[in-house]
Amino acid sequence: MSLLKREAENILLNNRREGYTLPTNNKLYPAQWNWDSAYIALGYSYFNKEYAIVELEKLFEGQWSDGMVPHILFHHKDENYFPNHNTWQCGEKIPSSGITQPPIVSSILKLMLDKHEFSSSEMERILNLVKKTKNYLEWFYKYRDPNDTGLVSILHPWESGTDNSPLWDFPLSKILIEENLEYKRRDLDVSSSDVRPLKRDYDCYITLLNQFRNEKYNPEKLYDISMFNVADIGFNSLFLKACKDLVYIATKNNIECTFIQKKITQTENKLISLYNKGDNSFYSYDVLNKQTLEIPSITNYFILFADIQNKEINNSIIQSLKMYNSNEKYFFSSIKPDNKYFEEIRYWRGPVWINCNWILYKGLLEKDPELANKIKSHTLDLMHEKDFHEYYSCKSGTPYGANNFSWSAALYLDLIND
Repeated sequence: MSLLKREAENILLNNRREGYTLPTNNKLYPAQWNWDSAYIALGYSYFNKEYAIVELEKLFEGQWSDGMVPHILFHHKDENYFPNHNTWQCGEKIPSSGITQPPIVSSILKLMLDKHEFSSSEMERILNLVKKTKNYLEWFYKYRDPNDTGLVSILHPWESGTDNSPLWDFPLSKILIEENLEYKRRDLDVSSSDVRPLKRDYDCYITLLNQFRNEKYNPEKLYDISMFNVADIGFNSLFLKACKDLVYIATKNNIECTFIQKKITQTENKLISLYNKGDNSFYSYDVLNKQTLEIPSITNYFILFADIQNKEINNSIIQSLKMYNSNEKYFFSSIKPDNKYFEEIRYWRGPVWINCNWILYKGLLEKDPELANKIKSHTLDLMHEKDFHEYYSCKSGTPYGANNFSWSAALYLDLIND
């Protein structure tokens, strides 16, 4: 284990650039990604607290004045990636994308504070990050739930972090793809098309991007005009936990957080209303097309991470989770293996992702420690056996996507230290 621990640390260090860390060391992702950096900071915290803090400070350097933290920051104008800074044409202090990603930063900050001692100067910097995170979470309530429902919407599949999940097939099927789209996908230069999103997916992604760019990414307009608007269970679960963790830190450190504190109960109750008792599942809701998305995605189980205060539902969801991957050696596949939409090696349509296992492990620690530890041991075994990759087959364990993948290495360091 000590050799693999050193390898995990070296992956983060080798992928590190000028204060931020790339998701991998190839040309697939040559920028700083929002939720990747949060996981990466947690990994650094076990062997270099300064790098952990700087990673998040660098991320918040790209925060927009309205509070939004973009999903990509282009610290260097590298055109090997598409869509790059020339396509997005936005960002304030740093060129960036015009959309966001799951705001897990406050949950990561809470874990770091729970696990480590920090000096007074380090705490001052961390609490500055907490205040910026507060603005970020308030941004979601203001601009992604303008009708005050309690649930926030994602307006682009990339915001979910699970880009080509079958969850988005129906909403994307309703999009009128822009005519005469011209773009060159750089991802296919470094990765096989068999494991990446399809052309139809990308056509939708870029159509949405162009629509947002034409509106200058005005958050007061995007919710109403976007051709994609989904209240995602996975995203809202991570968001709810982020709000709870932020309030916890803020309360302990005398930071005013009244607005978010008041919203938490509303969000939790609204999430619970999306529970389907008939099959013990939570399902996302297509706000634009008024359609429940009954796709068996592993992200539906992120509700366990949200720590909802309903023991009966939690227990039912846990029993459902135990059956999710019961016939496969490796778990958890991003889509249930017996579902018609499952694709063994295509990105978010079937492969095992380390961060999903980690989210479920954390969510189960106090609810079902036995299952939590089983997930932990199986996840560690997968990385011991196959090393640190982007994603893996649930059937063979074969790794796909990028190697030397930063969040896999970072979350390995958290799991072995937990």
